Amino acid sequence: MTRILIIEDEQSIAELERDYLEIEGFEVEIISDGKMGLDAAMSTSYSLILLDVMLPKVNGFEICRQIRREKDIPILMVTAKMEDVDKIRGLGLGADDYIVKPFSPSELVARVKAHLARYDRLVRKSVPIDEIQVRGLQINKTSRKVFMNGIEIALTAKEFDLLAFFAEHPNQVFSKEHLFERIWGLDSMGDMATVTVHVRKIREKIETDPANPQFIETVWGTGYRFKGQ
Repeated sequence: MTRILIIEDEQSIAELERDYLEIEGFEVEIISDGKMGLDAAMSTSYSLILLDVMLPKVNGFEICRQIRREKDIPILMVTAKMEDVDKIRGLGLGADDYIVKPFSPSELVARVKAHLARYDRLVRKSVPIDEIQVRGLQINKTSRKVFMNGIEIALTAKEFDLLAFFAEHPNQVFSKEHLFERIWGLDSMGDMATVTVHVRKIREKIETDPANPQFIETVWGTGYRFKGQ
């Protein structure tokens, strides 16, 4: 069941929100104290958080900021204030939406459903693909094996990581700097020539004609791009 946390110190508003959400089949928990609400948000799994701005002990802005450090779930901020600066501040801290009191309960439910559906779509899109197949090239991320037209290709660990990253992001251009940071890490010692060397070695292993690559192509002056389907 979808669990929603309401952090709201006005009991009547919190209960109204809970009642309408429970009618829609959501499981709802109410906490009226900012510190306790933050502790619950950080230690318990929720699908969405309805967060009041003005709260005792810890305000909604600080709660939003700390949640966003650790979790990527929808946060809807609820406030009696209407100043744009507060909306901008909340959205800048990572809130997904803003709803101003007094509000229609049906509008609240509609926004909750919309954000849950949007989040669900994003999560499903980001689910890692275990196996990628492109024009005879087969990459299995679980076994870390690569096949070309059914024949296994031996790659080093970094060659595999780089090829898998390319294949997971087809038709996108990546600079050498981005690829180096993504595969070798920000703290790694080395230079951008490392990327060039690894791309060349991968091409030698998977391309029929490395000089005329059909998978990893060079975008001159920018970086590299993996040609998808």
